[in-house]
Amino acid sequence: MAPAEAPPASVADGCRPGCGACCIAPSISSPIPGMPDGKPAGERCAQLDDDNLCRLFDDPRRPDVCRQFDYDAAICGERRSDALDTLAALESLTA
Repeated sequence: MAPAEAPPASVADGCRPGCGACCIAPSISSPIPGMPDGKPAGERCAQLDDDNLCRLFDDPRRPDVCRQFDYDAAICGERRSDALDTLAALESLTA
């Protein structure tokens, strides 16, 4: 008998794999490998791969601001588009 597959991770469990909203919507003022001046709001981070996963996730070169950002249901919502919309709105409020 084959072992049962684990249920897929839900949004309630944390970061939505492949979302990448936090690597697109906000501006990042600190240097990022490949982006020495940081990145403007709405631009994909150079370290975001084609699957919307961070290439620097466990790398010490990952900026502190990125390491400190964590999943929050109120920000990330139920789908990627919610996260992009909320983060873009927060970015414009704090610009």
